[in-house]
Order: sequence, then C-alpha cells, then structure tokens
Amino acid sequence: MSSTKPPGGTRDFLPDEIRRREHVVGVVRRVYERYGFEPLETPAFENIETLLGKYGDEGNKLIFKILKRGEHASSGEADLALRYDLTVPLARVVAQYQNELPKFFKRYQIQPVWRADRPAKGRFREFYQCDIDSIGSTSPVVEAEQLSAVSEVLTTLGFGDFTIQLNHRVLLSAMLEAADVPAARHGEALVAIDKLDKIGKDGVAKELVARGISDASSVACLDALDSVPAFEQLIATHEKGLAARAELDRILSLVAATAAAQHVSFVPRLARGLSYYTGAIMEISVPDLAGSLGGGGRYDNLVGMFLGRDVPACGFSLGLERIIVVMTERGMFPASVAGSNADAMVTLWNDGSLSDALSLAGELRRGGVRVDVYPEADKLGKQFKYAASRNVPFVAIVGDDERANGTVSVKDLRSGEQHAMPRGDVAAFILRTSTSRTTGTP
Repeated sequence: MSSTKPPGGTRDFLPDEIRRREHVVGVVRRVYERYGFEPLETPAFENIETLLGKYGDEGNKLIFKILKRGEHASSGEADLALRYDLTVPLARVVAQYQNELPKFFKRYQIQPVWRADRPAKGRFREFYQCDIDSIGSTSPVVEAEQLSAVSEVLTTLGFGDFTIQLNHRVLLSAMLEAADVPAARHGEALVAIDKLDKIGKDGVAKELVARGISDASSVACLDALDSVPAFEQLIATHEKGLAARAELDRILSLVAATAAAQHVSFVPRLARGLSYYTGAIMEISVPDLAGSLGGGGRYDNLVGMFLGRDVPACGFSLGLERIIVVMTERGMFPASVAGSNADAMVTLWNDGSLSDALSLAGELRRGGVRVDVYPEADKLGKQFKYAASRNVPFVAIVGDDERANGTVSVKDLRSGEQHAMPRGDVAAFILRTSTSRTTGTP
C-alpha cells in the first residue's frame, strides 16, 4: 500500500490552514496596493537557462530541474526548471515587455516557488513568496518605501518585536578587500558569512578556511562583523566602502519619516548569499526564530542579463510560510480566521422539508449571508453538534410551527439564545448580530 503523505517538504492545506494563509495574503495585498504596487504573475516553470547562473553555485544546486519529455525523455537532459524565486522571472518580464511597462514599474507577486532544499521547521521545498519590486530608479526613496511597506505588513499582522536588518553589498566587498580576501573568493566568502546565525562564528570560520580563505583573513572578517565600530574601523580607508556607508545613512534618514522608523537598523553581519545583489540588502529578524521572515535588496545588474543593459531594481520578499508558522505558534490570528466559511446553517426538519430548506438558504444568501445546508433529516441535536464542530455561529430552524406561522427560529450557538422572527428578517439579524459580536458594539 503506497504512502498517503505528500512528498517531503510539501504539504496539503486543509481549510483552517488556507484561511490563515488567505488572511496573511489579504493583509499583504492591501498594504502593497496602498503603496502603489501592481499585481503580476509568471509561469510555475521557466526555461532552465533563465534560472541557471543567477543565484550562485549554492542556488544552482537547489533548482528543481524538469527533464525533457516525449521523444527526448531518454536523453536525461533538462530544458525547464521550476521557479526558484520571483525575482529572476520578474527580470525576464521587464526585458520582455520593456516597451509596455511604465518608466518606474512597481509590482507585487504572491505565488509558490520551489527549492530542492532539505526540509526543516518552517523550511519547505514548495512555499509561497510575497514579493515587492521597484524597477527603474536608483533613488534611496525606493528602499525607504519598501522598508516602510514591509513594516506596515508586519505591524498590521500583529508583529511588534521585529527588526529589519540593513547592510550594503559594497560594504561587505570593502570588508573582504580590507581583510585581504582574494576577489575570486568574495562570492564564496559571502555564502559562508550568510550562515552566521545558523552555524555560529566557529562554524563560519571553518567554512571560510574550507573555501580557500586564509585563517588571518577569516579572523579579520569575523572580528569586524562583531560590532559596527569594528566594521567601520576595518573599512575606514576604503573609498567605495565609505560611499556605500553614506548611502545607507541616507536610506536610514529617509526611513525615519516612514512606518519603519523604529524597526530598521544597520547590521554589518548581514550578508544574504544570493549573487545578484549589488547595493543595499535587507532582512527581517524576529527573536527566537532560526532564519528570517523575509529579505531583499538592490540588484541593478540582474535585468541586464536579459536586456543587454543595466536597469536599476530593488525588491523585498516575505516568507509567507514562516510568517504563518510564527503567527500560529504565538496565537496571533484573529478568532474570525479560525471560524467557518458559513455564517449560518439551515437545518433539515424532515425529508419533506428539503425544498423549503434550500429555498430559505437561497433567501439568506441573497441577503449576504454565507449558508450551509445540513443534508440529512437527523435529530436536531445532532445537526446542532455538527454546526458547532464547524464553528458555524447560527442555525436556522423551520419546523412545523415555524412553517405555519411564517417564521424562522434562529439559534446562536455561541450564546445559546434562540429567537423566532419573520422569515424576511433572518438575514439582517444574523449579519447584525455577527457584526456586533466582532466589533463589540451593542
């Protein structure tokens, strides 16, 4: 008998889980649209050459390749690959539709991506990303707006203890040069440094040496990453490094006027391993969480790989799955998210009342109420128990007496109260009572 479990690193989403995800996505979408970002979707898979070489050697290993099909299946070669992130597909779209997009293109994209990674808590092979990207401007206003939008998403969801770490790729290059790390090893060094929070200082030191970087250079880098003063002392004479530090100060000064004012700070140890970053880099840190809730940065050269000329670009990606995991563990979801998709359930008095039950359900739906209909003429107690198990707050009963009087009895399963009322008043009563309970109004 074959296993009924989904493949490792993937999940089935049951109704409550989907409601939690849709709650988060709804907040993300509303906030991003308030900031002027427009929606975009791209295919689940891309031509393999579109993805290879864009994420560095580590990223290339995590791309899910799709083998050639049909008469070419026996070749064992891959020509397609599942989307690794939403940034490279965006760069392709910008190159493809350059004449149709506005001068400054701001988009948000909420779709699944796939990585051939080792599954762990909060880490999956198939997961959703929520991205914002701004194309066409080098202004630090872009970073400030994105930091503000992300901060507003998190605070709206109920997070208060997060920090968005800020650094600059040129600053890290300046540090590596000042520590005498060969230019050819910079990419590998950043991949190792990006693991500081996962494997610690000693683990990174070993990995740096294993990647061909001298002990002296490794020690110089790791000492500099211990504090802002130590970092700034190491790059004190590096012209490009100082210019990058001034750029970060400009971003921070602009952030002070936004919703992110209390949440953004310069953190020298932030590296982010993806090779396409060229400027400011950002990452969300939450206490007691291994890994981050999202991150991003400026990548002014990536679109040029498709277009033949560089186009300024900056983006931020929220890790939807991790946000949901943390919110679930902390009990951060509103009570309404755990409820049913039905506001009321119409009970079935007997087999002869089915048509009347369906008719009542239709009337309530036209009145704006979400309605389920119990399909069998079980005892009322059993029907009430079923409605309660699905968190349906109201049940509507049309028995012989109600039918004779042209009324409906509505039972509030939360309070236990039951009211008889004219059939035409039921929808308004359910909506009014539900609203008053949600808002606390009388």
